[in-house]
Amino acid sequence: MIIILKQDLDPHGPEVKRILDVLHQYEGITTRLSGIRGTTRTVMELYVIGPTAHIPDEEIQALPGVEKVIRVSKKYRLIGRHQEELEGFGFDYNGLHFDQDSFHIFAGLCAVDTRENVARIFAALKEMGISTSRMGAYKPRTNPYSFQGHGKKCLPWLFELAGKYNIRCIAMEVTKESHIEEIRQALEEAGRPTGIMLQIGTRNAQNFELLKAVGQQDEFPVLYKRGMGITIEEALNACEYIASEGNRNIIFCLRGVKTNLGDPHRNLIDFGHVPVIKRLTRLPVCVDPTHSVGIKEWAPDGILDIFHAAAQGIIAGANMILVEFHPRPEEALCDGPQALTLEELPHFVADMALVREAYLRRKDLAARYRLKAWAPGQAEGRKEALAR
Repeated sequence: MIIILKQDLDPHGPEVKRILDVLHQYEGITTRLSGIRGTTRTVMELYVIGPTAHIPDEEIQALPGVEKVIRVSKKYRLIGRHQEELEGFGFDYNGLHFDQDSFHIFAGLCAVDTRENVARIFAALKEMGISTSRMGAYKPRTNPYSFQGHGKKCLPWLFELAGKYNIRCIAMEVTKESHIEEIRQALEEAGRPTGIMLQIGTRNAQNFELLKAVGQQDEFPVLYKRGMGITIEEALNACEYIASEGNRNIIFCLRGVKTNLGDPHRNLIDFGHVPVIKRLTRLPVCVDPTHSVGIKEWAPDGILDIFHAAAQGIIAGANMILVEFHPRPEEALCDGPQALTLEELPHFVADMALVREAYLRRKDLAARYRLKAWAPGQAEGRKEALAR
């Protein structure tokens, strides 16, 4: 059960205390209060966990301070949408806003290699007006002899350069709990010149102890990448693990699934699931076209397959793109054959802006046709819902 509290209600006030007192009269009930940043307002949600079937909705609905009572399904209790009216999750981090309507490009190195290459990437992003990047310091690899990343040794100068070029958030994979503390300590020592989004990579998609660890801290948001061979339900339950520990600042990333049915691409592209994730959950959705495609090939229309794949995600409503660039892909220590070049960055950014504009126009068109389909008396009441 989720209880939506009335706007501007003091979470420590008498109305909330009264609601909690009533709920805790029922055996086996625990509660958790959370502020959810929606598109139009911040919503206070009270999560009621336990055997709630015998709690009468009418009794709770009648309490002062209660705006709405929502019965939730058993799946995705914390991240699930449950009803169309329920606000999507949104959060602010280091001056950036993320929700199911926002859009960001996180471009950078799959694996940090040299200071020079990082500086060139950051400089190019700053010139394009982009303040978000991807940088891998810890790299799990299939081959034990492949480059595993520089680890914490590169963090001091990586964060220094991020501050110099006004990079406000870096998506960085962590593979074990100790990496979180290493990042926190390095950021503190550098004077916190940037922000970090902790990335759960596909190989750790069901590493439940790691999921709990990133969920137990709320300093860093989490980018969760779907496991290469797991179902949407399994992946969303993994996100529920994170949320159940307290951190609901989560972005769900589609990165293709491993099957030879996707050949000659590296993975079978699953970006058609963007609207599915948005419908099932309240999480922003990211797509990773470079890991999905895995090769740099040109279509007969003169457009790279990676560009086409990215466009598929954006036209379906993706809120974030995770894409690899490298100043010299032939020298990259990780996934060089799929990395775009800095010369291709302006083209990529312009192409993605064009597709994003097309998506917003499609969304506006759909809203107008949906309003026509409703009865006149219903249309006004639905405008606010469509705006979200």
